[in-house]
Amino acid sequence: MPNWAPRVAFIAIGLAMPLTAPLSAQDYSPDAVSMFHELKQQPNDLARYAYLIREIPRLPVSDQQLAMQMFASVENELGLYNEAVHDFPLKSYIAVDATLPTPAEWKPADAAEVITQLAADRRIVLINEAHHDAHTRLLTLTLLPRLRALGFDYFAVEALSDKDDQLMQRGYPVRDSGTEYLHEPTYGDIVRTAIKLGFTLVPYDADTGTDREAGQANNLYRKVFARDPHARLFVHAGYAHIDKAKGRLGNTAPMAMHLQQLTDIEPLSIDQTQFREQLPGKPDAYQQLIKDFPPNGPTVLVNRSTGRPWSAHPDRYDLNVLLPPADTGGVESGYIQPLTTVRDTDRDHLMLANRLNKQRPDWLTLRNERIPYAIRTTLCKTRFPCVVDAHYVNEPDEAIAADRYAFMQGDAASRLYLRPGRYRLRAWDIRGKTLSQKIIAVH
Repeated sequence: MPNWAPRVAFIAIGLAMPLTAPLSAQDYSPDAVSMFHELKQQPNDLARYAYLIREIPRLPVSDQQLAMQMFASVENELGLYNEAVHDFPLKSYIAVDATLPTPAEWKPADAAEVITQLAADRRIVLINEAHHDAHTRLLTLTLLPRLRALGFDYFAVEALSDKDDQLMQRGYPVRDSGTEYLHEPTYGDIVRTAIKLGFTLVPYDADTGTDREAGQANNLYRKVFARDPHARLFVHAGYAHIDKAKGRLGNTAPMAMHLQQLTDIEPLSIDQTQFREQLPGKPDAYQQLIKDFPPNGPTVLVNRSTGRPWSAHPDRYDLNVLLPPADTGGVESGYIQPLTTVRDTDRDHLMLANRLNKQRPDWLTLRNERIPYAIRTTLCKTRFPCVVDAHYVNEPDEAIAADRYAFMQGDAASRLYLRPGRYRLRAWDIRGKTLSQKIIAVH
């Protein structure tokens, strides 16, 4: 981690603003507004990474936490998953008047199975994510076919925008289909899967210059229930948007609370952000929970007597999901010394690791649905930093990659995780220039 990066506790807002939305001076400081404006001007994700590395030390301390959340999101979009969790740690906590469940009263259960059972008689299901941690997107991917089989027909995606009116016909998202969060491969996989399953996709995010929570709920009501009173809706959202009562957003009513009032339908709300892994691991509520209930994939806790799932805040959401630790031996590329192997002045600010074998979290296998494919920095043709994208062979460079990884220095190796099939590997530099390209087959 850079020595200027603040260690942060769980923040109630947890809602980093999408860079495509208008900025309001009432919501952000002038320095933060300037940072968001400059980020929007960067030509690609690698350039955004370089800009933030350079800019964050110059920001007032009061703005660095927000900037670090954006930085971790960019790392996540570049396939640097362990770094992202390391650089924006969200400490798990339990309310002072509450206690953690014990094995004597509770038992672990597969989250997808429990949620599917609970959703059988529901009209609205909401699940949240931490925007900088793609691990919180896997459960949505698993739930999509299950909820479709139950008759859910609309899938609302916070990261999508209204501008891509060809998305459903094309079948895959591209860079301009929504916010930068969508550039992360798992998010792209979610959108592809939903289209294949026959969901109607619903962009619903609202401008931050207004009441974003009410705006999101109004968009969902207008686009779904006002048009189709019998609709069944699955919503993928960020952080506290899924809450049915005030609390994590202070005195602001969350999106789900507004939506319930508009529709008179109580949603099933699923939280994945309250109890989460930190890198390196530190004693907290998450560590205690995974010690008592070692998870093997997304897990919920079920009461041994009543069969009901555990929620740390039942008034806000219906159940907590625990994800297994994703760390596979440390942070992938740390920040140890300046990058000096290339000429770009911007890249003088990039920092790199001294580990040559870049480990990636094992959740990328999607429980053996994806196969590891070895890559080396020879694809970068001696130019660093460099991103290696794996595109489905019938999709263009503008499509969201099936997987990707950013190399920050030479003579290193890592792995992409890909389903069986044919792909086009494309390595590109900070200017977006293609450095190499080849077709591969994954078996």
